Amino acid sequence: MSDINEVEILLVEDNPNDEELTLRALRKHNLANRVHVVRDGAEALEFVFATGAYTDRKVENRPEVILLDLKLPKVDGLEVLRRIKSDERTKMTPVVVLTSSKEDRDIVESYKLGVNSYIVKPVDFDKFLQAVSQLGLYWLLLNQPPG
Repeated sequence: MSDINEVEILLVEDNPNDEELTLRALRKHNLANRVHVVRDGAEALEFVFATGAYTDRKVENRPEVILLDLKLPKVDGLEVLRRIKSDERTKMTPVVVLTSSKEDRDIVESYKLGVNSYIVKPVDFDKFLQAVSQLGLYWLLLNQPPG
């Protein structure tokens, strides 16, 4: 992990096993060098908006993509998504929900709030590795971000 002003992927995940699986999948494809991990919704908002422990960051140095779990302590993922997508400084940041929730209301609400993609975590490790690596390759190498 490097300088927090050079973060390409912000991983918001409170489950240590899912965090490790995600990082392992990204490492396998050399995408983990600029990942920053936060473990609850409040810390995610501090990071994104450069407040609290992250006041030395600049909001403009936003990650290329945010991988967001929905079931988070302190502030839930839907509220994090709502705040990111409703702020002019951050609303263009791609957010991918990466969650175990298959609940229709979570899916519908995420898209209403402006999520870029909604992925249900596969339980099978190999499928999870494949999904995360494809996700990283797409957002970091293929996607054309707004100016």
